[in-house]
Amino acid sequence: MRPTRPGLLVGVFVVIALIAWAVVRRNYSGMYLLPWTAIPTVLLLAIGEGYSAWVTKARIARKPNTKPVEPLSVARLAALAKASAYAGAVFGGLFAGFALYTVQLLDRETPRSEFFVATGSFVACVALICAALYLEHACRIPKDSDNHKPD
Repeated sequence: MRPTRPGLLVGVFVVIALIAWAVVRRNYSGMYLLPWTAIPTVLLLAIGEGYSAWVTKARIARKPNTKPVEPLSVARLAALAKASAYAGAVFGGLFAGFALYTVQLLDRETPRSEFFVATGSFVACVALICAALYLEHACRIPKDSDNHKPD
């Protein structure tokens, strides 16, 4: 598995944001309201992945008072990180496209609240992407493997 390329994440984000903006522009009056619950949900996912990255990095580096980590669990965490980064880019693009459309309607009450929900959700998705990239980085084998050679 290759590391996630940030440029590809940005490309996915921009394409989805433009598609979302075009769809919202044509169908805004017929759409449902955005759920504010996406913000704490995605933030909790980002916090969980950030904590997992911190713990995994310490376990891979064999810091004192940590148990060695199983290779299969590291592979699973790396797959989770890669999937979370792309999911964060897709949903971040959706929320950014929604926010781009509603920013011009801030004088009305409903679009104003929609703008703040979309912006908060976008920020939470960016936090998820950052945590996922950190988790993916934490799952890498350290360069200094001289200390870990078998006898």
